[in-house]
Amino acid sequence: MTERFETDGAAVDWILQNVGRDLRVALPLGLGKPVTLVNELVRRACADRSIRLRIFTALTLERPDPSSDMERRFLEPALDRLFGDYPQVEYARLLREGSLPDNIRVTEFFLQAANWLKVPAVQQDYVSANYTHALDVLLYQRPNLVLQLLAAEGARLSLSCNTDITSDLLALRHTGRADFTFVGQVHPDLPFMPGPAVIDTEECAALVRPATKPHDLFSVVKRPVGLQDHAIGLHVSRLIRDGGTLQIGIGEIGDAVAHALILRQRERIAPIWESCPFPRGDAFAETGVFDTGLYGVTEMLVDGLLALFEQGIIRRQVQGAAIHAGFFLDSRDFYARLKALPDDRRAQIAMMPVSFTNALYGDEDAKRAARQDARFVNSAMMVTLLGAVVSDATEDGQVISGVGGQFNFVEQAFALQGARAILTLPATRQGKGGLRSNIRWSYGHATIPRHLRDVVVTEYGIADLRGKSDADTIAALLAIADSCFQPELEEKAKSAGKLPKSWRLPERARHNTPDRLRDWLAPFRAEDLPRFPFGTDFTDIEQYLLPALADLRKAQKSAPALLSTILRGMRGRPARREDDALARMDLGQPGSIKAHLAALALRGALRQND
Repeated sequence: MTERFETDGAAVDWILQNVGRDLRVALPLGLGKPVTLVNELVRRACADRSIRLRIFTALTLERPDPSSDMERRFLEPALDRLFGDYPQVEYARLLREGSLPDNIRVTEFFLQAANWLKVPAVQQDYVSANYTHALDVLLYQRPNLVLQLLAAEGARLSLSCNTDITSDLLALRHTGRADFTFVGQVHPDLPFMPGPAVIDTEECAALVRPATKPHDLFSVVKRPVGLQDHAIGLHVSRLIRDGGTLQIGIGEIGDAVAHALILRQRERIAPIWESCPFPRGDAFAETGVFDTGLYGVTEMLVDGLLALFEQGIIRRQVQGAAIHAGFFLDSRDFYARLKALPDDRRAQIAMMPVSFTNALYGDEDAKRAARQDARFVNSAMMVTLLGAVVSDATEDGQVISGVGGQFNFVEQAFALQGARAILTLPATRQGKGGLRSNIRWSYGHATIPRHLRDVVVTEYGIADLRGKSDADTIAALLAIADSCFQPELEEKAKSAGKLPKSWRLPERARHNTPDRLRDWLAPFRAEDLPRFPFGTDFTDIEQYLLPALADLRKAQKSAPALLSTILRGMRGRPARREDDALARMDLGQPGSIKAHLAALALRGALRQND
């Protein structure tokens, strides 16, 4: 018999009475956390230290906290519009303040990217685990309470956004291998996902149905897709075979890959390739339309995959589904489009546990047959010249995000016939010391070891590393590095005896520069390579501001660059919408010397981008 409540307080009273005061709580990653219910439980434990609360989870979501005056001016007026009315997670607030009491402990296996750097309690209690191993790690904690946000359709319930680990947890409970109380909270905006995500109401010992919507769903704000991202997406599109299998991740590069595939389908990609000044990797020459269509199998259902499904590019069905996914987290528009799909179309998106999407174990023959010509596309931070990939942490061990499913998909690529693991990254990044190469000679940490090197893509092309010798691997990666860093990297490889002294970088790879990239793709920007290929919640003037703010953020890391930007703001020709942009940032009439300098710097950045 399921107990039913309208308020979080009543549900927590019931939990403390029926589960006890020693609570080992499992929460879904990302969107599936019932935040108001969790917050009430944390507040009770803060007020009553006899309650022992242990939380195991991943990807705790937070609205951004502006870290500079310029960020505050841009974000604060738009926070609710961009991110929705999503509440602060109470244990996250306490962790940030360093005031989490001793009777509460939080352990995560994946972090919201870059949100928890230099926060000791989070860094120390992080557990490094592949996504498919997270269930085993959780079972070691012996959870006695699982809380999850659910979707409802009449009397029916769906795990919706988070079948990923919960599906397997419930199955283990049925076989007696796990023993916990399951409490759900219904959210009216959560898309009801049919099929494997549907659960019996009796699975819930208690169910909270608030009389009013508890909060907005967390909305991921789309970041603009730059020409660098579009170039990477265009290169990746050459690797995707019609009739094959696709996995991509969230973010600008994922959007760029999906958009490039749509350009392929619309037969608009050939003119772009004809003018490409970089080696195209003609061994990978998939540029035709999708007659058979793709099948999607992914841990994360993202907007790009949904768009490919809506466009009819993802349509090859396996077990009645064109997409199998483990969880989703995206924008409010994404959730609304999922909800609006006709029932028969939504049924073709089957939410599954990650034990299905991320691994071949279990019904392996069927999975192998279905996952033909698989392409697993994931983002990385850095790659070494010997092919090791860095995706989740810094050299000193500070965790930026986590391993997640990246290793799982690389492993699958080597286990499946005809499959490839594609790791994407920009060739450079702007650091505190200026521009740095993301292709390194070495690094003190690796997410994917060099013996699993496969395909690496930057904006300058494709490096096919599978089966290559060390020298050939180095040569292939040097060919897609930024030319500013090629001589230094080449010299390090030769000094280490890993590249022949007689080797020379081919002439065709010696001109990998941002200016050359811009000359290639800028003519296609307006019509074929939009900054927001799948829409945005930013207003028109905010979209206009974004490139300038990005350049200004880079300039602020270098005193000479910042001074140059300020001087441009004093002397340069005004940008087209400069006054509107400064008014949006409340810098139209600066009232202090600090604000006046900020206005000049913004003017300079706007003029540079105009």
